[in-house]
Amino acid sequence: MEFDYIIVGGGSAGCTAAFSLARQTPGTIAVIEAGPPDNDLRVKIPFALINLLGSDRDWKRRTVAQANAGGRRIGVPRGRMIGGSGSLNSMVWFRGRVDDYDAWGLPGWSGNEVVETFAEVEKHISPARLPHPHPLAEAFGKSIPANDPLSPPTPERESSGVFHVNMRRSGRWSAADAFLRPAQQIGRVTVLTDSEVARVTFDGRRASGVVFRNGQSVKARNAVILSAGAIESPMILFRSGIGPAADLRKTGIEVLTDAPGVGANLHDHPGFGLHHADPGSGYGLVMGQALHWAVSPVTWALFRSGRLASNTVEAGAFFRVSDGDGPPEIQTHFIPFMMGWQGRTITRGEGYFADVCVCRPKSRGRLSLGRDRYDPLIDLGLLSDPSDLDLMVAGVTRLRDILDNAPLGFRRAPERFPGRDVAGEELADLIRARAGTAYHPVGTIRMGGPGAPLAPDLSVRGVESLYVADASVMPSITSANTNAPSMMIGWRAGESVARAETKRMAS
Repeated sequence: MEFDYIIVGGGSAGCTAAFSLARQTPGTIAVIEAGPPDNDLRVKIPFALINLLGSDRDWKRRTVAQANAGGRRIGVPRGRMIGGSGSLNSMVWFRGRVDDYDAWGLPGWSGNEVVETFAEVEKHISPARLPHPHPLAEAFGKSIPANDPLSPPTPERESSGVFHVNMRRSGRWSAADAFLRPAQQIGRVTVLTDSEVARVTFDGRRASGVVFRNGQSVKARNAVILSAGAIESPMILFRSGIGPAADLRKTGIEVLTDAPGVGANLHDHPGFGLHHADPGSGYGLVMGQALHWAVSPVTWALFRSGRLASNTVEAGAFFRVSDGDGPPEIQTHFIPFMMGWQGRTITRGEGYFADVCVCRPKSRGRLSLGRDRYDPLIDLGLLSDPSDLDLMVAGVTRLRDILDNAPLGFRRAPERFPGRDVAGEELADLIRARAGTAYHPVGTIRMGGPGAPLAPDLSVRGVESLYVADASVMPSITSANTNAPSMMIGWRAGESVARAETKRMAS
């Protein structure tokens, strides 16, 4: 098989890049996805994401023992199907702060420039307020006064509200729906599923195609774009001979380009949650709610409402914990469902959950090759910078005040875990022992100056006609959920690759 362009990864960025590239060029495009199609009803039903996490549509990656987080191995869910993680996430839509992008300090990536791209993406995604939030979510959304109670919270300032999501008719509307399938209708885009890429092939130093893990190959006349995510894209580069030379040689990989920055700069939003429970509060598994659960499939199928229409993460807030008027430091995700804190996540009872996530963490880790070429060693470096832990401790204190003042009414429930008496150093120790992440890994093939593995036009340094377009390119994480920024990066990749390859072929 031979195409003009190959996109490796049919996730949020890859689907968007396919559409953007198809609009810019007359060439043929192959989108290659390691996992299956997204034709599973659980993908479309918002609440069914709880059944997709940990399933065969999840890479089910785990970190190495985290030295500053109790020596624990922490789950890193990543979508393994068309739509990628956008087919199993909570569909929350945030651009991030405008100055997140200004802080990257890269030509073409300023806040004002990416805002224009977001506007183009949102014409197709059409994010909107979650249509049927739980009364608790509505109430929590009013916990920090805002000018417009129907506006979503924003990391630009202290705010709260019901989240905006990429859903249509109370069903998931992923990048596969908004971009990949319309791209296929153009007639020049082919999608290959269940096809895991082993490595990129080269003609000299120019990317010329890919080889699958089963030995089959596909050729690219013009360019290859890696959009497999912050974990899998650097793994493909490693297997292709691009990465830290000493590490590659240890695994028996011939070095094409010594690129120490590939795999470095790995980070995520660290998170820690407060669990509230009491009869009559949130959704839960109790006899009094049995009928509602029993009819929920019919309610969703006929009326697109009810519990299955919930994305689980229904509302949230952004707030500061430090003195002064700077940007919010903490994001909260509010879930009006009973979640267990001892053993099983899904357990009996009624309750709700709110977490503390650091918007701009300073801790950094690294991704490297594991026992074989397909086994990543994922070290998030969680809480390796003490300032992240300090913010989380202060964030819990402030979140407790916000919950106390939120108009939750008769549905208010006491904090069952960790309990209001847990504070100070005891709370810090508990966060080290229990903290996780928001499932937003980024940064492993960062854009930047001469020392970065990726140029600002998304091209891999040291080779030709090879590009990266996913969350791995972020020099630093955005101040909220990263799915929308991943689509923005995919859109800009289509434009950038089209310009670069047209210029290359003309010369």
